[in-house]
Amino acid sequence: MKIGGLDIGTTGCKLTVFDENGTQLGKAYRDYPVRRALSGHEIDISTMMESVYAVIEEMASQYPDIGGIGVTSFGETFVMTNGAGEPLHNAMLYTDPRGAEECAELVEKLGADHIAQVTGLAPHEMYSISKMMWIKKHRPEVYAAAKRIHLIEDFVVWHLTRKAQIDYSLATRTMAFDIHTLTWSREIFDAAEIDVTLMSEPVPTGTSAGTITLAAAQRTGLDPACVIVSVSHDQVAAAVGAGAFDGKVAVDGAGTVECLTPIYDSIPEIPVMARGFFSVVPYVVPGKYVAYAFSYTGGALIQWAMETFGKGETNESMEKAYGKDEPTGLLVLPHFAGAATPYMDTGSKGAILGLTTATTAAELYRACMEGVVYEMRLNYEALNGSGIHFEKLNATGGGARSKLWMQMKADVLDLPITALKTVDAGTVGSAMLTGIAAGLFTDLNDAAAHMVQEMETYYPRAEMHEKYMRIYERYKNVYNAVRPLM
Repeated sequence: MKIGGLDIGTTGCKLTVFDENGTQLGKAYRDYPVRRALSGHEIDISTMMESVYAVIEEMASQYPDIGGIGVTSFGETFVMTNGAGEPLHNAMLYTDPRGAEECAELVEKLGADHIAQVTGLAPHEMYSISKMMWIKKHRPEVYAAAKRIHLIEDFVVWHLTRKAQIDYSLATRTMAFDIHTLTWSREIFDAAEIDVTLMSEPVPTGTSAGTITLAAAQRTGLDPACVIVSVSHDQVAAAVGAGAFDGKVAVDGAGTVECLTPIYDSIPEIPVMARGFFSVVPYVVPGKYVAYAFSYTGGALIQWAMETFGKGETNESMEKAYGKDEPTGLLVLPHFAGAATPYMDTGSKGAILGLTTATTAAELYRACMEGVVYEMRLNYEALNGSGIHFEKLNATGGGARSKLWMQMKADVLDLPITALKTVDAGTVGSAMLTGIAAGLFTDLNDAAAHMVQEMETYYPRAEMHEKYMRIYERYKNVYNAVRPLM
């Protein structure tokens, strides 16, 4: 039997197939357009669903014995549908500016602290409930015609199984889910004046939705016995795929976005989390929670540095060209796409300080790496007092291949970091939970034994830590110094 992990992102979706030993066999990918304008950022959900069907059909034609597919997706974005499940509007992405006034209305009614205590989220217009309110106010005909409201994961699951269920971690991204009772917050839905019965049923992460419908099987070529699993928000799937199941291990997602994901053995201190805009999200292990500390530009900044300063070079040659194992002394504020945690300031801009006529391309390249790591150190410190006690990091994503970057992270964070073979931890985590639901693996540890492979562990060096910290003390002042000027 084969299992698949279906990962749905903002610009494309992919389905990766594994065998019963956790070996990757094949992968299919399709992209779809995102419309960005000053007035809004939208995605056509119908086009996205066609891409989902296409990747499933491609893999089913090669592996007809796929016994289960787990669905994971990006968060916040929702769509209102009619009785046939057809989208009634283009869906707003989390970056869409609409919903700010509605979020302020909710805060005025319920209070920011109370919303954070219930949902584990500091109020922000990026979350779904504010944008639902916007649609009801500005497009009342859409809301009036709506029979269901789906986020992306449960929209796909419904179309494949006709089961309306959403896992806890993705439900959290609405800012209307009670992380204590693990149910929709009727108080918040009532204050928002949105009908809670339009929402899918919240279920634990990794819950089977049953077998695929006959119509979906005929369309995709899947066996009608194939099980569809509601996995999670993509960051939770990545934590599972990194083999992090308790508070001793956190995850470093070194992809396009840099994400530090600590695991809590109980609900963390909400006021500390809210101050840094850190989400509190129910995890796959009952009673445990995760949080997201992230920078919008991780690997994306390194790619920008390569394209801008390293023309004709490779990442490896740029790393070697610097010629010494010392901090550059430059200060790079990595807010090239805005600031994520602990600021959540989309208007913030990137900055490079300390340039001279002697500054080299290799120095700038390394300084961009340092800027991302300093930003994660800032997040690490902002999480202090929330209940974190992790002793090491497991690193996934393309950045885990860079020995320089991994050692830099160990030195700056003063923690050992283990690079995993897994580049796409979200897909692996999705397949792990699917394998458990389909009976291929007995539990998380069994699944991890088959699918999580360690490559190399990097240990902090006391001398280098001290050198980086002297520069980091200056880095902590850069945002407040630069932001009023930009």
